[in-house]
Amino acid sequence: MALLRYRALTHAGAREAGVVEAATSEAATSLLRARGLIVLDVASSESPAGLFGTRVRSGDLAEFTRALAALLPAGLPLPRALNVARDIAPPSLRAALSDVQARVERGTTFADALAAHPAAFAPSYVGLVRAGERAGNLEGSIARLADAIEGEQQFRARLLTAAIYPVLLAFVGGAAILVLLMVVLPRFGALFVASGSALPTSTALVLALSNTLRSYAAPVVVTLALLSALVIWLATSRDAADTRSRLFLSTPLVSGFYREVLAARTARVIAILLGGGAPFVVALDDAAKSLDDPSAQREVLRIRARVREGTSPAAAVAEGTLFPPVLARLVAAGEESSQLESFFAKAADLFEERAKRSAARFVALAEPALIVAFGLVVGLIALALVQAIYGINITPMRGAR
Repeated sequence: MALLRYRALTHAGAREAGVVEAATSEAATSLLRARGLIVLDVASSESPAGLFGTRVRSGDLAEFTRALAALLPAGLPLPRALNVARDIAPPSLRAALSDVQARVERGTTFADALAAHPAAFAPSYVGLVRAGERAGNLEGSIARLADAIEGEQQFRARLLTAAIYPVLLAFVGGAAILVLLMVVLPRFGALFVASGSALPTSTALVLALSNTLRSYAAPVVVTLALLSALVIWLATSRDAADTRSRLFLSTPLVSGFYREVLAARTARVIAILLGGGAPFVVALDDAAKSLDDPSAQREVLRIRARVREGTSPAAAVAEGTLFPPVLARLVAAGEESSQLESFFAKAADLFEERAKRSAARFVALAEPALIVAFGLVVGLIALALVQAIYGINITPMRGAR
């Protein structure tokens, strides 16, 4: 038995919300109807209002999708397949899947049932399922969706692996410099003051920087915390999606890489939709709803509008500035050979490979650059200390003469 949150109406039209104990949402619905209520929604009480389900890892989503892709071709009805897939799905998805199954049994489309759990199923996931339902090929769409999720997982894993070392190096190097400036240098500073010797300019500057950091330690910590919170918000919040996209596209060293990533994702989604039997204009419409990046959404909608006006797909893609020009050339080749789906898939593979190479080049340059930068800073601090120590030691010698 579990606690389930419900929203309902009384026969008088008054709204009622609360929690009921039941094994499933369907059982909870029956209990509430027995109490004379008109049930609007039932979901896990652990879910926030309006978001039935918790955020899940892409690996968990891939595992469920692959299981569902294996069950549907076996001839199982969708509600039964969802029931089996829920039992073998990771725990993070089970509460959401129970509600999805209940909604499907009540006659809701699979896509709409998934859309009720935005924290568990991204818009891209729901959009591809909706396209498969519309084309009457849900089994094929689920199988292609599983392949796409696993491919995206591998792509992100490679990028994350490439970024770990530079990020770790930057964190450790920055922490070491802060320890030098705020812990080690003040102790040497007290020694230098006690000696009464005149300090070299480099040492005086380094000590002044150390004293400033120590004097304003609290504001510095607060500023760093706020910057970290801002970075986390930009990286994870859906409300920051447009700001994040514009920032990436306007940053010189990141812009080219991000355009390749967007081109790869967009081409992959369109290829999956075309493979499901959707006409090109419909595929563009569904792709715009499926993409998470607002800039890519706007660009796909622009291409869709131009195609509906009579412009060829290749020409419509070429008019834009978001995607690399290679995409338009590949689309033109697909038009000429009547193999748009195949060439969109080839474009996705090409841009993913280019993005991987760009990430590898960036890491290859970032690692030595960070090592050299931190080495220079530490070297300058060490040089300033050596100069001061040398000055202290040589002063008594001069006095003896």
